[in-house]
Amino acid sequence: LGQGRIQAFSAGSSPRENQQPHPLALKALQAAGISTAGLSSKAWDVFAAPEAPQMDLVVTVCDSAAGEVCPFWPGHPAKAHWGYADPSQAPGSEADKLAAFSQTLDAIQKRLQAFMALPWDKLDPAEREAAARSLVRA
Repeated sequence: LGQGRIQAFSAGSSPRENQQPHPLALKALQAAGISTAGLSSKAWDVFAAPEAPQMDLVVTVCDSAAGEVCPFWPGHPAKAHWGYADPSQAPGSEADKLAAFSQTLDAIQKRLQAFMALPWDKLDPAEREAAARSLVRA
């Protein structure tokens, strides 16, 4: 979606113990044509280390993350919270859970499309944060 303008990373406060993304998350990504090569579960503190890439924007997405204390991010990036229910906790069969993962992916993609339509590279950090936060309603 970023057409080479951005590089995205993913991490969480409580990565899966086996260090693999949820199998249904991988299926949903693959079904959407998104490569899953090299993906792994990791704690967000790997991106707070001195050698980590500098973040311009950090977006938390899990509903429960809104109440969590986030780590210190070097460079003081803009921050926003786009809450989504955890699709792995969806009731029903495996097919129902896969549908929940796909619906969450679709919702994230819609917000990212709206964000990428902004003149992102012309926004200062405060404007990026305001823009990202405004998309909660998207």
